[in-house]
This record gives sequence, C-alpha cells and structure tokens, in this order.
Amino acid sequence: MKKFEYTIKDAVGIHARPAGLLVKEAKKYESKIVIEKGEKKAEATKLMAIMAMGVKCNDTVTVTVEGSDEDVAVGQMEAFFNENL
Repeated sequence: MKKFEYTIKDAVGIHARPAGLLVKEAKKYESKIVIEKGEKKAEATKLMAIMAMGVKCNDTVTVTVEGSDEDVAVGQMEAFFNENL
C-alpha cells in the first residue's frame, strides 16, 4: 500500500470537472485508489462519492493506492493532483 497527502490548490476545490478527470485517471489502474478527508472516504472511481466529500480549497486529502500496479499508480495519481487540483 502506498499513500500521499495533498493540499487542494484549486480555488473551488474538487468540483465536477476535476472530479470527472480524477475518475477517468483512476480507472486506468487496477489498484484500488481511495481519497480520504477527515472521516470521509471515497473510491477515486466513484464520481458522486468524490463530489459528496465536499473537498474545498486548502483542504488536505490523503490518497491511498493498493494493488498490483500501486507503484506506478501512486506516482501518476500524485502527478495528476499536482497538475489538476
């Protein structure tokens, strides 16, 4: 299992457009990717669950990647967050 923390820089947080891109990115990997903020968790492949978390600008999320391709997936997901969120 691999994980990283990321502080959201997008002014409106994880809203519809970046959430859709996040789901599309997460579906590229076999590993299970979970986003956590406080008590809330959502699989990165589930758009409505991500939206329901209500992640705002300056919130810190923990992204956990677990599975057969976790080494590649964690690096790619971290790059995705840096570029899009």
